[in-house]
Amino acid sequence: MAAITLGGNAINTSGELPKVGTKAPEFQLVKNDLSIASLADFAGSKLVLNIFPSIDTGTCATSVRTFNAKASALENTKVLCISRDLPFAQKRFCGAEGLENVINLSDFKTGSFGKDYGLEITDSVLAGLHSRVIIVLDENGTVKYTEQVPEIADEPNYELALASL
Repeated sequence: MAAITLGGNAINTSGELPKVGTKAPEFQLVKNDLSIASLADFAGSKLVLNIFPSIDTGTCATSVRTFNAKASALENTKVLCISRDLPFAQKRFCGAEGLENVINLSDFKTGSFGKDYGLEITDSVLAGLHSRVIIVLDENGTVKYTEQVPEIADEPNYELALASL
């Protein structure tokens, strides 16, 4: 369990992030068209998993915009923006913002991604949502970098995450 904060108040997650050097757990998440995407679908590409509580908050929206801007310059790399938001909200946000370099995926059906990756918030008003996390995977699905952002309202370290590619 990771101890993080929300507005300076302690909250907890369901477990620990996957360890650097291990294979990332398989997942099944919902795409904007309501079809299912799995980790295996992205085999052969480097992945930046930009995970956050909700697209409708300022910091989450900023992380999606920032990774969208940086993604176009990344070779053989896809940025997956993952939350418990409905696919409709994710699609609406990216459409309104003109964001085309990220892939939205939703964990709304089961929440199993948050549990399997140890990043589900277990208490506070955000219980059940994902904590703010960045996970970078190589072409084989091996974890190269993780960041559990300690204060939920803070942005991740974009440069450090991208440097791990």
